Amino acid sequence: MKKELRLMKGNEALAEAAILYGCDAYFGYPITPQSEILEYLSNEAAKRTGMVILQAESEIASINMVYGAAGTGKRVMTSSSSPGMSLMQEGISYIACGEIPCVLVNVQRGGPGLGTIQPGQADYFQSVKGGGHGDYKLVTYAPSTVQEMVDFVFDGFDLAFKYRTPVMILTDGALGQMMEKVLLPEQRPRKTEYEPWGSTGKTPDRERNIIYTLSLQPDVMEKWNERLQKKYRSIEANEIRFEAIDCEDADYVLVAYGLVARICQKAAHIARDHGIKVGVFRPITLYPFPYEQLNKVADNVKAFMTVEMNAGQMLEDVKLAVNGKKSVEFYGRMGGMIPSPEDIFAKLEEKLNHPVSKLVGELA
Repeated sequence: MKKELRLMKGNEALAEAAILYGCDAYFGYPITPQSEILEYLSNEAAKRTGMVILQAESEIASINMVYGAAGTGKRVMTSSSSPGMSLMQEGISYIACGEIPCVLVNVQRGGPGLGTIQPGQADYFQSVKGGGHGDYKLVTYAPSTVQEMVDFVFDGFDLAFKYRTPVMILTDGALGQMMEKVLLPEQRPRKTEYEPWGSTGKTPDRERNIIYTLSLQPDVMEKWNERLQKKYRSIEANEIRFEAIDCEDADYVLVAYGLVARICQKAAHIARDHGIKVGVFRPITLYPFPYEQLNKVADNVKAFMTVEMNAGQMLEDVKLAVNGKKSVEFYGRMGGMIPSPEDIFAKLEEKLNHPVSKLVGELA
């Protein structure tokens, strides 16, 4: 099968990417706005590749099915939306401690609580700071297009197995539901070889592997944690991804991820039409966060404004990155509200004391 150009909904494109990667199993539970992932896989996956698809009785059940199946070394994925992902946190912590590769997808909705089915970005802390117990990290990709919903499934599985770690794709309800053209990769075969660490029983070549996440000896558990932290330092050194758009000559930079980064690009164009040089800095990996790269941008700009669909979660990492070199303003919408480019431009002017009427007069 050659690469194919198709018009697809974000959730369905992500599900198709899992099939094309050669994913072995998906365990999940339906919740708006990501239910199409399970529906699409149920209709397409098994008949085309033999992929196992199972709707679990709950999110808690599904993440523990991932724990067991991925522990055999197979390519396994789950998906949910914000409240469902909260229920998975204990299982995710176990998976991280057991060093089990898998891909987790969170199609965020507005919160807190049951919230709304509209898109949000308020799960940033949960995703990048370790939403469950213990000292662990999730590599977190933040797509801003339907094409990246596809690409990051492939990147996510590759990186998960490279480091033996769970990987999160943190997207939102708008990207999950919107339709765009995507270039689909070629079909990969499902793998048949066993991972040397996989829990697959005793073989003629080796004794059985046992994956566990418990030691009653604190010195043993500390060494375990130290090994994990060493792995995270390696990820931070080698796997940072970001995009700097028109930042070279910018006086002001908007910092945003995912869907909001796209909206900020339009806001930056509006600003430049009004004589304000604005760029956009987009973290693509939220963990590892591009601290050094954003700090370098701070050398040449006057100020930043972070834009998010939450009360200011990535804002904390932006301030850490800038490290006091320049001021960092914030504009956020919550509860499922999406900022418009005009909203962002107006807020930028308000924060920077550049009224449009004055600018227009100066330009005339």
